[in-house]
Amino acid sequence: MSSRIDLRVIDGQPADVPSIIPPSTLSPSKISSFKNCPLAFKFSYIDQLEEPPSIPAVQGTLVHRALQRLFFDLPEGKRSAELAYQYASSELLRMREDDEDLIGLSLDDTELQALLKKAYSLIDGYFRLEDPNEIHTVGTEISLEAEVGGTILRGIIDRLDMDDNGNFIVTDYKTGRAPASGYEKARFSGVNLYALLCERVLGIRPVKVQLLYLQKPCVISAVPSDQVIAALHKNVSALWTAVTRACNTGSFVPRPSTLCNWCGFKSMCPAHQDMGAGGAQGAQGVQGTHY
Repeated sequence: MSSRIDLRVIDGQPADVPSIIPPSTLSPSKISSFKNCPLAFKFSYIDQLEEPPSIPAVQGTLVHRALQRLFFDLPEGKRSAELAYQYASSELLRMREDDEDLIGLSLDDTELQALLKKAYSLIDGYFRLEDPNEIHTVGTEISLEAEVGGTILRGIIDRLDMDDNGNFIVTDYKTGRAPASGYEKARFSGVNLYALLCERVLGIRPVKVQLLYLQKPCVISAVPSDQVIAALHKNVSALWTAVTRACNTGSFVPRPSTLCNWCGFKSMCPAHQDMGAGGAQGAQGVQGTHY
């Protein structure tokens, strides 16, 4: 737990004002969490409460590990679907020993085989999108951090590629559902932050960022323009100001939405507790609970 309570003096009078230590860094996932629901952000990244493990999350980890090894262990010309399957199988065995989420699911052998079969399907989806032997990869699971907007921004890039002209391309794997038509732009906030980090840390802005959706195979890509990068700086700074303000006031407002259906903290949230006759309308009215 990283929260604390300080006693402050205001106008010569003692005041009990919550003072919560904010996270030491921001990341694409933290930014997304705070924008979606400040209270869930607090539970996860300040109180450091663990969400219940889920099969989709474990599947995502397994497929990311298999594809990471496909590019890290093997040179161009040697990468095949069969070897990716083998990596998935061996990584599943390893995860049964060291991955707390998989262990926490307590899956039996039949369920583990079903999980592995789904991982194979997602790997098939990847191979329908591109030929890995034509990809020149600079690195996988690259961790970058830089000062942006008054805080330290940190991110881990799934894959950083280089095209024939020596330009960087940021590639991010997605094992969930692809966005509906018209909503693709909203999915680029995280991967554009990786482009910003590349520019700040490596001195080179990628010419393209791309999201590879493996479930229903499709690729969506974008160019991180000057306007996009400038907007990211402003957005990170504004969000960090909002985070520190919430920590200083102790006010993390729950934000009910359809995302609540997948939130592991729903049972702890005042917006979803039984409010008697108020029901769902009362839940929508929760605005300023202090913690």
